[in-house]
Amino acid sequence: MKKNQQREKIVPQDSSRIISVSRRTDIPAFYGDWLMNRLNKGFAGYVNPFGGSKHFVSLSPENVSCFVFWSKNFEPFMDKMKEIHLRGYNCYFQFTINALPKIFESNVVEISSAVKTLKDISRMTSPEHINWRYDPVVITEFTDDCFHLKNFQSIASTLEGYVERCYFSFPTFYGKVKRNMAIFKKEKGVEILDPDEDFKIDLAHQLAEIAYQHGISMNSCCGDYLVGGKVEKAHCVDGEVISSLFFDDNYTYKLKPSRAECGCAESTDIGAYDTCPNGCIYCYANVNKQKAQGAYEKHDVRSAFLGHSYEESERWIKETQKKEPFMKKDNDQIVDWENKAKDEEYL
Repeated sequence: MKKNQQREKIVPQDSSRIISVSRRTDIPAFYGDWLMNRLNKGFAGYVNPFGGSKHFVSLSPENVSCFVFWSKNFEPFMDKMKEIHLRGYNCYFQFTINALPKIFESNVVEISSAVKTLKDISRMTSPEHINWRYDPVVITEFTDDCFHLKNFQSIASTLEGYVERCYFSFPTFYGKVKRNMAIFKKEKGVEILDPDEDFKIDLAHQLAEIAYQHGISMNSCCGDYLVGGKVEKAHCVDGEVISSLFFDDNYTYKLKPSRAECGCAESTDIGAYDTCPNGCIYCYANVNKQKAQGAYEKHDVRSAFLGHSYEESERWIKETQKKEPFMKKDNDQIVDWENKAKDEEYL
């Protein structure tokens, strides 16, 4: 970022890791104060959503290769982002702008605000630091292929010169997504469709042609059947991009897909499901909007675990300290993580 203040010079250790902030919720839009508190404490806790095991991860600058931030609204996070940069952290951004009608995304920021913020981030960093996400491509009777071609053209032309990559996918119809879509159809009279592959391939290649005309590559997330022509395979947490941006092409990483056909590098996600109040009807990360809104309203910035109470968090920390003597308290900060920032199950 182009700031007059001197940035801390931090050399990540070999044991450092990529921290995802977060696929599971929108931390930049809603939980920025929580994250800054965790950076001040030097660590965060997270619960494995598949089994419930508790983990801790160091957030000390020397233990973080890069933060990968995911959001539909970075505007509330801008000042914090500048502070994070000045502390010496590397940052890489997943910015979703798809301009769907509000009926699908009730609390998402207006597109004009999102575009302005993306351009601000691009100016402060570079177009290479940002993945623009047109994601997901929601198909209904009034957001059909014609809608998306016109909508995408409008956004792509506005973002030309500010981004180099666009990442996209079609909705994945998980069980809880289907349930929410059924309720949505009953309440709003709108059905979210799952077209056949030929339809998706044709639309994807038309979108890719538009993107190409604006100097933007088109990348398919978890949909290899769409890859070909001007559509490339997506690597949302892209080890090569991170290596190029921050490590002079000398960063060692390994691929660790989060689901079928995912091309992501290994990362640790510190978010929590059922905590995002954006209100997106197609979202796989929330059981329902009411639960997510309630979690947001009750969240405690003091908790090490997003989505869990401070009391729960303190209990889990104390239990872990009894089992793992290397975890010591020093002015309320857990230290000595250099050789322990791994994915062991401490509880």
